[in-house]
Amino acid sequence: MNSPKKFNQHLNPSVEVQDMGKIEKGSGNVYRSIYIIGKRSNQIAAQIREELHHKLEEFATHQDNLEEVFENREQIEISKYYEKLPKSTILSLDEFKNGKIYTRRRDEENAE
Repeated sequence: MNSPKKFNQHLNPSVEVQDMGKIEKGSGNVYRSIYIIGKRSNQIAAQIREELHHKLEEFATHQDNLEEVFENREQIEISKYYEKLPKSTILSLDEFKNGKIYTRRRDEENAE
């Protein structure tokens, strides 16, 4: 079973108090930083969801067989693995704090 692409699965999945000053330094404005983190979180969630659906599609059956549903341990293990991953907001916050997110502002692009 492969882990999600380039995501740090060893992060603490619990919500921790964050230093807003450090978050603000990432973009110069705390609200812009939160916006960037939120946008990246949505991207990560979509990637993980797509990867999970792709893996589960391998086990999809198009017939209603109750016995087969209970016997599919691999599918259950894959689902459990993805449930244990840190949430996308924690992953995006980690990326932001470590400078792994590239951003650009539209108004700066138009000025060039």
